[in-house]
Amino acid sequence: MKFEYNFLIRYILIFIPVKLITYLMTPITIYGVYLLLKNYNPGLSGINLTINNISFTFIEACISSYAYYLLLFLVLTTKDISFVKRVYTLLIGFLLVLVMNYIRIVGLIIGTIKFGFDWFNTVHLLIWALFSWVYVFLVWIFLIKVFKIKSIPLYDDFKYLYKRSLFKKN
Repeated sequence: MKFEYNFLIRYILIFIPVKLITYLMTPITIYGVYLLLKNYNPGLSGINLTINNISFTFIEACISSYAYYLLLFLVLTTKDISFVKRVYTLLIGFLLVLVMNYIRIVGLIIGTIKFGFDWFNTVHLLIWALFSWVYVFLVWIFLIKVFKIKSIPLYDDFKYLYKRSLFKKN
């Protein structure tokens, strides 16, 4: 019964709305970037950061909400992780995504200041298309190694349930 209870809680939690992640991570992202760019004398008004009369608006994609959600999904749908290990895995994973997001945003802003919006559009699309999901995958691989996770997300849970179900062939 312990597995079923754990399974139920974990799979209910994967329905946390992405908007909640965005709501929580937006101020952390914006104020972190603001502080990192303090030498450029940025102005901050809500979700808009202004440097040298260039305005940058933080939209949901800038916050990388779906990257956090993907990581949350992977951690919650992985069988045989203790509660404490699951919390540490999430915290370290979220921190790694946040740090990379800071690097990405600060780099894009500094590049835009130096090279203009054409540079921004090209580099931003390249980073977004090629790197965002790959980075989450690399973070997941790192977390698997660090926390010695042996289970496969989704698969091991449903394999376990199938073995105990009426559908199992005898």
